[in-house]
Amino acid sequence: MMREFGKPLDLAGANRDGQQLFFAGMSFRRDTPRPPRTNPVPQPSSIQMTAGDQHVLFGVRRDLAAHGRAGLPQPPDPIRAAELDRYARDHAALHGWTPRTTDDTCHGLRILLGLQDDSNAPIQASDVITLQGIELPVWAVLEILTAAGALEEDRTPTFDVWFERNIAGLPDTMLGELCTWFDIMKNGCPIPPRRRPRTQGTIRLLLQWALPALRTWAAAGHDSLREISRTTILDTLPPSGNPRAEAGQGLKSIFIVLKGQKVLFTNPMARLKTGFTEARQPLPADVAALREAINSPAPAQALVVALIAFHALSPRQLRVLQLTDIRDGRLHYAGRVIVLAEPVQNRLRAYLDYRNTRWPNSLNTYLFLHYRTAARTIPVGQRWIKLTIGPGLTATSIREDRILDEARATDGDARRIVDLFGLSIQAATRYTSTVDDPQLVNLATADS
Repeated sequence: MMREFGKPLDLAGANRDGQQLFFAGMSFRRDTPRPPRTNPVPQPSSIQMTAGDQHVLFGVRRDLAAHGRAGLPQPPDPIRAAELDRYARDHAALHGWTPRTTDDTCHGLRILLGLQDDSNAPIQASDVITLQGIELPVWAVLEILTAAGALEEDRTPTFDVWFERNIAGLPDTMLGELCTWFDIMKNGCPIPPRRRPRTQGTIRLLLQWALPALRTWAAAGHDSLREISRTTILDTLPPSGNPRAEAGQGLKSIFIVLKGQKVLFTNPMARLKTGFTEARQPLPADVAALREAINSPAPAQALVVALIAFHALSPRQLRVLQLTDIRDGRLHYAGRVIVLAEPVQNRLRAYLDYRNTRWPNSLNTYLFLHYRTAARTIPVGQRWIKLTIGPGLTATSIREDRILDEARATDGDARRIVDLFGLSIQAATRYTSTVDDPQLVNLATADS
């Protein structure tokens, strides 16, 4: 029952047909019109309320798996839904998506628009993830929303989740100090002392090397790294070898960054020698397994292994190779021109035939594809390279075998190895120093 202005509330009449909840001030009406403002305050363009919208009191995470695909509300703004549907179908046709992927993507977009509290607000990425419960392509919906500028990224990066999980259990003060170090290492620092951002692999290694000492100090009752002295560090470090060198590198990184940010007054690791990590000696690969992989009937496996075995390409280089990097039997990469060996060219032709037959409409410009990247424009992942090489071999072992063979063939000519494989002098010396090793000579002779 609606209340009429100027009349008192009829409680008996209201209880007869049900009750209406009112919030204070919502039904207030000014008797005299408000004078216009001389300088109206513009509203943000991202907040646009239509007649059918209402403010959100609190958000609730939807469980789509409990409802299924049917019975969900329709989009409150049909015009926006139609525009997004048309954009998705044009994008899908351009990138060669299958009809099923296209239809499922459009269906997922309609579901997300129907669940929105504000029909004009961007869709949150965490809401898109809920489409997994009803088996809709999350990656495709995210790609459409990103391309259309209708996505709000509210997910915590997986790297941040990994960091929080590994430092869990440490004292609160120490956690804050480590978060400062992590932020500087990940994003860099533009003000003195300046630092360039480090790769995720470097940050992972340094934290893993330092964590045993950090947990030992926390268990001993230390709440902050300000309490750590040089004596405490010497009592905690391993006695010698690679464990001591690795722990020293991790702790030095943390203390140097925190001292530079004035979180610590002193750096107890200053001028503390912990040694250097000993390089692992490169060894020849299993020749039988290598021959089997190079002659594999799978075109992708044969080409990946051949590129490593003949030209010592790293997994990172393989992942980012473009179709245009290979011209006239030569590989052009990072300023280097590599003349492809004839066995590599044969396997390259076989793979390109397979690629054009398997994904004829793909717009992905990277050389290597699989079923998930063919409809997108991203490179394959590190895991795909590992799985493609197959069991019994790794990219590192194949690459080391190739460089070792070149070192033996040139009698340890470091300059030749540097020019041929793009290594540094220090990295090349790691291979040339093994030329006269009798154990490696015997292994090479047995394999051949």
